[in-house]
Amino acid sequence: MVYQPGEPYDYPLIIKKLLTTPLIYSPDQEIVYRDQVRYTYRDLRQRIGQLGSMLEGIGVTGPEVVAVMDYDSHRFLECFFAVPMMGAVLQMVNWRLSMDQMVYTLNHARARVVLVHTDFLPLIETMRDRLETVQTVVVMTEQGQSPTPSFPIAGYYDPLLEAGDPEYDFPDLDENTVATTFYTTGTTGSPKGVYFTHRQLVLHTLSTAAAVGAYDSVGRFRSNDVYMPLTPMFHVHAWGVPYLATLLGVKQVYPGRYEPEVLLPLIVDEKVTFSHCVPTILQMITTHPAVKAFDLSRWKVIIGGSRLPRGLAESALAMGITVYSGYGMSETCPIISLGMPGAGWEDLSADALMDIVVKTGRPIPLVEVAVVDEVGRFLPHDGAATGEVVFRAPWLTQGYVDDEERTTELWRDGWLYSGDVGTIDEQGYLQVTDRMKDVIKTGGEWISSLALETVLSRHEAVLESAAIGVPHEKWGERPMMIVHLKPEYVDSVGASDLRAYLKKAADRGDLPRYAVPDVFEIVDDIPKTSVGKLDKKRMRTEFR
Repeated sequence: MVYQPGEPYDYPLIIKKLLTTPLIYSPDQEIVYRDQVRYTYRDLRQRIGQLGSMLEGIGVTGPEVVAVMDYDSHRFLECFFAVPMMGAVLQMVNWRLSMDQMVYTLNHARARVVLVHTDFLPLIETMRDRLETVQTVVVMTEQGQSPTPSFPIAGYYDPLLEAGDPEYDFPDLDENTVATTFYTTGTTGSPKGVYFTHRQLVLHTLSTAAAVGAYDSVGRFRSNDVYMPLTPMFHVHAWGVPYLATLLGVKQVYPGRYEPEVLLPLIVDEKVTFSHCVPTILQMITTHPAVKAFDLSRWKVIIGGSRLPRGLAESALAMGITVYSGYGMSETCPIISLGMPGAGWEDLSADALMDIVVKTGRPIPLVEVAVVDEVGRFLPHDGAATGEVVFRAPWLTQGYVDDEERTTELWRDGWLYSGDVGTIDEQGYLQVTDRMKDVIKTGGEWISSLALETVLSRHEAVLESAAIGVPHEKWGERPMMIVHLKPEYVDSVGASDLRAYLKKAADRGDLPRYAVPDVFEIVDDIPKTSVGKLDKKRMRTEFR
């Protein structure tokens, strides 16, 4: 755009602008991929330019969709920036979905180009004839790899990148240009496509920066931290934290495939101080046989995706790990609230601090949260009134891709309806007590499956558990506990011990007496979704 004399610059909130500050403050800071790649922010900006130039060279113009199938890597970080910066749409493909679901998401998004890691080439080879809009495939390789796909490709990522222009001129875009899309699965129907604009991603980044950096609280994230994601980058932009980490110019460490024998040395050797993950990943690390050989006392971890069980939080704290809850949804970009206590937190007792860090948390800046009853009336913030949690924030998805019916269900009266049940107390702390579809209804009373799981998580023998409702002739539904025991307790702890533990909790008032389950199913593994959450839909089918 050509500006006339006296005409001010109309500054757009676009992803390109997030790169300005780190190139001033920390151009020589490191970005690391496993033990294979190490480069600076200057290099990152050049590679982003080369990627934009390369994509243009293979025919990407305008708002076309570029899909990425990769592990958490420096390559994915480059795509987080270059693809939307050139005006295209970045589709983050969940490669853990079923084959039919992946085909659906790529076709529904109308992806034209796919950048794919060699590990996922067999998936593309199987799907290739069913992909309706994909015209070009670029293969991402690891060191020493030179696969030969059975179908034509445009080439390999790094050689193509090297031929690109590091000074590629990314345009100023309208800040409301769609930047990213990905698909979330629900209990019914096809995966739903959510999308976010440049403006939404920039505002989410700035608000999260204020929430985790400006307030005096536990688990702060600032420019002297070292960041490593443990949430897949295909899942809600790894919660948006790579954008924040880049804005702050922190050292970033990308682990690739999640393998405890790789993660633990990376955390210690690269001096990682800040991560985020679902409870399953933290549990995988804290229960790994080799974990006691590593000092994790510098490590701060946000736990989201599922409720942070108090037992897991206590186990992590015993290892010196600082943990606290984060809450959001695919539709919310995702961060809505954080379980970070405010000023004076250092004077809290260990129990009082634990009570707060396992809460769903208080809204981050620019977020409004309320709870409503079944007809949409707002309920008091007294810590007791329970209703559906609703949100407002400037970065919430405006709807689902080409899905007017489900968009109408999502947005009502100017509020985004979460499908979560919860309360808000006088201090503004939100506590999600269940998903609406997971609440167990017995004899006219509601039982929180999350409350049952949280209490049982404190049993010394329990690795993880899930509570579901199963049909009951008299009461309509009754709770069932599905329990995965720690290996050393498999032969010594049974269902009667677990029931007695929950009965004692009910006697103390931690649970209503009618909530104590009659049935406990001890299993070798608990079903998970593609992003590591408890798959209660599958459990209700299997254990019905």
